[in-house]
Amino acid sequence: MSFLIDSGIMVTSQVLFFGFGWLFFMRKLFKDYEVRQYVVQVIFSVTFAFSCTMFELIIFEILGVLNSSSRYFHWKLNLCVILLILVFLVPFYIGYFVVSNIRLLHRQKLLFACVLWLTFMYFFWKLGDPFPILSPKHGILSIEQLISRVGVIGVTLMALLSGFGAVNCPYTYMSYFLRNVTDADILALERRLLQTMDMIVSKKKRIAVAHRTMFQRGEVHNKPTGFWGMIKSVTTSVAGSENLSLIQQEVDALEELSRQLFLETADLHATKERIEYSKTFQGKYFNFLGYFFSIYCVWKIFMATINIVFDRVGKTDPVTRGIEITVNYLGIQFDVKFWSQHISFILVGIIIVTSIRGLLITLTKFFYAISSSKSSNVIVLLLAQIMGMYFVSSVLLIRMSMPLEYRTIITEVLGELQFNFYHRWFDVIFLVSALSSILFLYLAHKQAPEKHMAL
Repeated sequence: MSFLIDSGIMVTSQVLFFGFGWLFFMRKLFKDYEVRQYVVQVIFSVTFAFSCTMFELIIFEILGVLNSSSRYFHWKLNLCVILLILVFLVPFYIGYFVVSNIRLLHRQKLLFACVLWLTFMYFFWKLGDPFPILSPKHGILSIEQLISRVGVIGVTLMALLSGFGAVNCPYTYMSYFLRNVTDADILALERRLLQTMDMIVSKKKRIAVAHRTMFQRGEVHNKPTGFWGMIKSVTTSVAGSENLSLIQQEVDALEELSRQLFLETADLHATKERIEYSKTFQGKYFNFLGYFFSIYCVWKIFMATINIVFDRVGKTDPVTRGIEITVNYLGIQFDVKFWSQHISFILVGIIIVTSIRGLLITLTKFFYAISSSKSSNVIVLLLAQIMGMYFVSSVLLIRMSMPLEYRTIITEVLGELQFNFYHRWFDVIFLVSALSSILFLYLAHKQAPEKHMAL
């Protein structure tokens, strides 16, 4: 009876997660597209539901909700379903919709979709060869074989996003990085933009008048043909006619300049709005957060470097370790085990909520940037693939943030993976991503004033 009640709780929560994923799909991703494939919508929502269920099971593990045997069963079931979706279902449908967009392959699209899926499986399987992610005793069809490879891809994505986010967050929030933009700067640039547009209009008028004059003289219908005719048309000109090719080149150059001026004007307006916003109470609050995240970014880069150089991975979760150091330093009586449980629960909850929110925001921006009516189904399936791998990898890494007694069932479910490898791999990719982001943002910040002066 207890198992049925526990299963009812899990099914109800999965239905709620599925509904949220469905609404997110309808309201955010596909709100501007009329053509919708329901199979894509169902796959995205199911992936989101089972991904969130893994995080729910982590919370249940800490709080002791549900019977331990029920949690283990639903862990296994959830893991098998999410791996089935990520390794078999989503890649096949991605190949199917890619082939569907190619007219020449319409008749045999199912066959070519299978070929693409087999190609994916080959590279997916070969991915595990260079990494020490498994013990030799695992069979070829074991869950560990699949989750180890999914973990490598997901941890790489997590580290790339975390490294960029750790650097971009203070750069975005801190007013220190804002350019000093005045109304005079904006007006001067807008005046240049209007002058450029006027020049484009006047030159296009000259081209239109020249075409009309040529048409009236019959030059359009009696154009010389052949190689010598082309040479003649270039080297000779009728009295009063325009050199159209030269004027068109000038128009193209001015149009390119107008695009740059427009983008720069929009950027100055956005910077001016950020300057005004930074003077408000909320802006000052985010500015303070920017300094906090700057310190966190430096600390994270330093710790990642130390972990890589000394090849170390923490054995104790950060909360318990921090409380132990504080208690020993202050010399006070404190129930470390009791409070580490509650603080770990809060910390893991914050990590889960921010991970889901941050990933959904990133996926939405990415989708709007590259999607079209033809590619939207493929892009959504790719986002579902990324989302599932990201969340599976989050479970691998969150495991280290939990006290030892709560890691047991997760370790049993995931199998005998080389967990230390994933943490070291995360540190390496995070460090590369963070340093690359610092270099990129530094060059972009340095180039912005020079570009403004050039324009």
